[in-house]
Amino acid sequence: MAKLSDRVASRYALEALLLLGQRIRAARIERKLTMDETSTRAGISRALLRRIEHGDPGCTIGSVFEVAAIVGVSLFEPERSRLTSQLHHATERLALLPKSARTGSKAVKDDF
Repeated sequence: MAKLSDRVASRYALEALLLLGQRIRAARIERKLTMDETSTRAGISRALLRRIEHGDPGCTIGSVFEVAAIVGVSLFEPERSRLTSQLHHATERLALLPKSARTGSKAVKDDF
C-alpha cells in the first residue's frame, strides 16, 4: 500500500476532505458523542475516526460515509426520496455505458 506521502491528491479533494472531516467532528460534538462512542458504533478504531475528522485522504469511503451517517452529516440531498431518485438516475446512466473501460489493443496503421 502506498504511503500517505506517496499519494497524489488535488487541492480541491484535500480541501473537500478537510471540510467534510470538520463537519463530522462538529456534528459529533454537537450530539455530545465521544470518539469512543462514535468509533464503536461505526465499527472502526479511534485512530481511524481521528484521521477521518482531520481529512486524511487514505480513509476508506465506507467508513467516512458510516461516520457521517451516525453523526447526522448529510452528504447529498437531505430528502431520502431525492437521494433515491438520484441513485435511480445514476443506475440508468451506468446501464447505458460499457461494463468496463478498455484501451485500444490494436495500433491504427495510417501510413499509406
